[in-house]
Amino acid sequence: MWKRLANWAIKLGLTGGSLAYLLHKVDLDAAWQAGRHISPWFFLLAIALQGVQVAICAGRWQVVLHAIGARLGFWRAAELFSIGNFFGQILPGAVGGDAIRMLATRRAGLDLGASINSVLLERAATVYALVLLTTLAEPALIGRLPDGPFIWLFPALTVGATLGLIVQSQLDRVPESWKRFRIVRGFGQLAADTRKCFFRPRNGAPVMVVALLGHINLAMVVWVLALGLDAPVALVDCLVLVPPVILIATLPISIAGWGAREVAMITMFGFIGVPSAQATALSVLFGISTLLIALPGGLFWLMERRIAPLKENPD
Repeated sequence: MWKRLANWAIKLGLTGGSLAYLLHKVDLDAAWQAGRHISPWFFLLAIALQGVQVAICAGRWQVVLHAIGARLGFWRAAELFSIGNFFGQILPGAVGGDAIRMLATRRAGLDLGASINSVLLERAATVYALVLLTTLAEPALIGRLPDGPFIWLFPALTVGATLGLIVQSQLDRVPESWKRFRIVRGFGQLAADTRKCFFRPRNGAPVMVVALLGHINLAMVVWVLALGLDAPVALVDCLVLVPPVILIATLPISIAGWGAREVAMITMFGFIGVPSAQATALSVLFGISTLLIALPGGLFWLMERRIAPLKENPD
C-alpha cells in the first residue's frame, strides 16, 4: 500500500510541478483567449479524427493478435482498447491503462499469455513507430530546428529501439534448467511472440504500417487544432514535433500526461516559433479531445462488470 501511495505521490508531484512551471512561464490569460476562439468546426474535426484513432489502434492490436496466433473481433478489440484508453486518462501514464486492458482481455476469454503479450507488443510497436516516424520526417524540418544534439536524438532512439526488439526476441535463449521457473517461461513466450510479430515480414510489415498510420493521424489531430487556432504550423511540422510530445505524455510521470504534455508542446513547437500561449492552448485542446473520445470506455467497463458475472454463473 505504501509503495502505491508513494507512486501516486510522485506522479502528482511531477504533474503539479509541470503545472506550476506553466503558471510561471506562460501567460495563461493569453492561452485562454487563444483557446476559446478556436473554430468549433476544426475542434469537431479533431474529435472525429480522435475517433478514427481508436479504430486505428484497435486495428493495430488486432494485427498483433493475429501475428501471435490469437483472435479477437474488431468491435471487441475496439471496446477493450477503449476501456484501457479510459483508464489511461485517470491513471499515471499509459501503463495503468494497459494493465486494465490486459485484465479486460483475459476476462474476455483470451489466455493469460496472449492477453499480456499482445498488449506489450502493441505498445512496443507504437513506440517503435513513433521514433521511426520522427526520424523519417525530421529531414523535412531540419532547416527550422536548432543545431545541437537534439537532431540526433530520435535517430539514436530508433537504433536503440531496434536493438531492444532484437534482444527481446532472444529472451528464450537461456539454459534449459532455467525454464522450470514460470517467469522464465513467460519471457520465453514473449520472445517467441516478438519474433512472430516483428521479424516475420508478413506480420511485421502490417504491424508497422498500421502503427505509423496511427501517429500520422495524431499529427493530423494537432494540425487541425493548430489551423483552428491560426497557429503558424504545417502538417510536416506536426509529423516531426508531435511524436516526441506523445512519447513524453505516455511516460508514467504524470496523470494522463497533463502538465508534462503542455511543457513538451511548448518546448517542441517553440523550435518553430509558435508562441507559448498558442502552444499551451493547442496542448490543452488536444488533451480535451483525447479525454472526450476516451469517455465511452468507462461505459464499456461498467457493462463488462455487469455482464461478466452472468457469464460465469448463468443461474
